[in-house]
Amino acid sequence: MRSACLALALAAGAGITAAPPASAAQSAAADTRVVFPASVQQGAMVIGRVPPGSRVTHAGRTLRVTGYGSVVFGVARDQAGPVEVRVQRPDGRVETVAVRVDARDWPVERVGGLPPKTVSPPKAVAERIAREQARVAEARTRDEARAGFAEHFTWPVEGRISGRFGNHRVYNGTPGAPHSGMDIAAATGTPVRAPASGIVSFADDLYLTGGTVVLDHGHGVSSNFLHLSRMDVEPGTEVRQGEVIGAVGATGRATGPHLHWGMNWFDVRIDPLLVLERR
Repeated sequence: MRSACLALALAAGAGITAAPPASAAQSAAADTRVVFPASVQQGAMVIGRVPPGSRVTHAGRTLRVTGYGSVVFGVARDQAGPVEVRVQRPDGRVETVAVRVDARDWPVERVGGLPPKTVSPPKAVAERIAREQARVAEARTRDEARAGFAEHFTWPVEGRISGRFGNHRVYNGTPGAPHSGMDIAAATGTPVRAPASGIVSFADDLYLTGGTVVLDHGHGVSSNFLHLSRMDVEPGTEVRQGEVIGAVGATGRATGPHLHWGMNWFDVRIDPLLVLERR
């Protein structure tokens, strides 16, 4: 038993999912609790636990359940609470859980010095942007049985936070959409590492976001890395946590070198900083 526990501890420390000893697996199978946090912030990634084999629904979507009973969903930036999760246990009993959503204050960020055509692009460019964004949105529809979302996420690059998720953005004096991710200032060429394991679902050079990579962590959770000067992966590449996927740049609509790291649960944008702080 001591050697089995040691193996599990080493695997967990390396970010690897290991099969538990028989006694632990039996204990997990016998766990009939439904556990979700009592409250979360706007922009949170929420992980709950249900009896394995349960049917779980939230916001009109049936959530994928891992073999050990974990489920995940995202709370939007402007979501008002509470949000509800419906759990139908394997024996048919139904339980509804309400999770309180705590509102956040969203400051205004002003970004100047951008080329006018990137703020108000001509018709042909606007159509190109729409086509490219539709391709990225399609990559976020995946719902694979991967468990990278459950890993303890790490910073993809070290640096100063130069832009925060959810803040109102004003570009050259023109109001824009809220910031969809977290900007991390770093020098061009700095390696960007996968914050959790997954599979690359998109990699291309786009008009607004430059070098763009989307990494699918499973169960609808994905990360996107924008403005890359170099992409070291392509669609279908399997990536483990900590592996290099590209390099920091200033491509697309960027005023200087930085990494924009965004996260989604399907089409719901979530805050990477909250994911990093999850315990």
